[in-house]
Order: sequence, then C-alpha cells, then structure tokens
Amino acid sequence: MIRIATRSSAQARTQAEVVGNGIRAATGREFELIFVETLGDKRRDVPLHTIGGQGVFVKEVQNAVLDGLADLAVHSAKDLPSVATPGLIVGAWCERRDPRDVLVGATIDSLAPGATVATGSVRRQSQLGAVRPDLHFTDLRGNITTRLEKVPTGGAIVMAAAALQVLGLTDRIAEFLDLERFVPMVGQGCVAVECRKDDDEARALLTSVDHPSTRRAVEVERAFLAEVGAGCTAPLGAHVANGELSVFMASGAHVDARRFAARRVLPFGDAAFDIARELAREAVRAVGQ
Repeated sequence: MIRIATRSSAQARTQAEVVGNGIRAATGREFELIFVETLGDKRRDVPLHTIGGQGVFVKEVQNAVLDGLADLAVHSAKDLPSVATPGLIVGAWCERRDPRDVLVGATIDSLAPGATVATGSVRRQSQLGAVRPDLHFTDLRGNITTRLEKVPTGGAIVMAAAALQVLGLTDRIAEFLDLERFVPMVGQGCVAVECRKDDDEARALLTSVDHPSTRRAVEVERAFLAEVGAGCTAPLGAHVANGELSVFMASGAHVDARRFAARRVLPFGDAAFDIARELAREAVRAVGQ
C-alpha cells in the first residue's frame, strides 16, 4: 500500500487521488491518503504573505514523508519553495493543467471603475493594477468553495484555472487572463510529488506519473525563482510555453510600483537555465530588490 500525504482540501485531495490512480493504473499498486494540516490551513485569518508566503502549504506534508508516516507528498507545484528540502526529491512533475489565472464574477472590461477584486496574491494585484489602476483590492483566503462564495458585489475574485478544473467548476469562470500580460506563478497548473531521496521503490513508481515536458518547463521556471532568491518577497511569475520563457516581477502591488516583464526564446539543453537565471538578475535590478 502506497501512503500519499496531502492536505485535506477538496482540491488537494483530488490531486492526490489523480496521482494515486495514475500509479495504480501503471503498476497495480493500491494507495491510501494521509491527510495533513499545514500552517497555511491553520492561519486562514491573515494574508499568506504575512505568514511566509511560499512553503506554508508544504512543510507539514513533507514532514509526513521524512518522519516515515507516508511514502509520497503531493503538492501544487506553485507552493513549493525554490530551495529543495534536504532528504526529499521531486520524483514527478505531473502533466500541467491550464496555467492561466481567471476571473470569477466579471471580466476585466466589465468591472465598473473602482470595483473590488478579491485575491490573496500580491502578484495578481500588481498585474491587474497595472491594467486597471482604478480597481480596489481585498484579501481572499479559504478553500475553493469558500472563495467562490466571496465574490464582491459588482466585483470579481481571481483564481487559478487549474484549481477550478480539478473540481469541475470551470463554468464559474468569467474570463481567462492572457499569459502575456498575466504571467502566472512558477509551476502554476502542475502537481509535484516528492519522496525520500533514498526510497528507490517510490522513485521508480513516480516515473509512471512524471511528465517530461512539464518537468522541463517547471524546472526552468524554478531556476528563475531560485536565482531571484528565497528571501525575496516581491511579487513575481514565470512561465514556459512554446519554447519561450515569460517572466514578471514588481516592487509591489501599488499603482506606481516598478514592474519588469520579459520574454526570451529558450535554447535546447542546459543553456535554458542560464537564460532563466539571467532574466532573474535583470528583474532584480529593474525593480530594485
């Protein structure tokens, strides 16, 4: 029996079940889910960036594997910190779903001047604010169902398309935000599965759900994130598609924040990672971080 550690939200549980079903279909091995409560789950009363941002949804899930309570740890790839956790390895980057952000409640153009948009992401606030500086932003926390109930009157909420796809709720989407202006978070739309580095059996099992082209794309995006630095709190995004890397970084969400956006064609081989790191250094210089 393969033990899979995951958060207990509907999205996380469904993602873990997809991983387990994929492994079972390929290997015949059965699985069980081990539910874990993370710091991000416990602290729903405050904005994510005030309690650590990246990593607040993964540490306890990772510890379940490190402590021997589970064999695999399943995460939304965008939640993984840029620095690898000692003793663990990402054995699978699962095939990416739609990486775009979406609006629920209204489209950008249909929002009235001064309308309220709810999102817990400073990156999303910064990108939307650059297009519509008149908008008012408020924080948004909770599971998918809870967030869908919090659409402001006359306003909208911002979510990841993949989260709604996982739960079959794409009918709630008012608009898909284009990837050129709204570069998503690193790894958005992908599920990452970790195991212990010394667990050869788990690593072998995970090859059945690893998606090579997604792995390549996300690892290049994460090279950008790693070069920016683990201590950076600036809003940023990076996305690889069609042989190109698009990146975004800003000094904040306010209207007059410094913003950097760029796109580069990626060469084959390891040189793609050099491009990602070069763009990260350009971004840091441009926004003054």
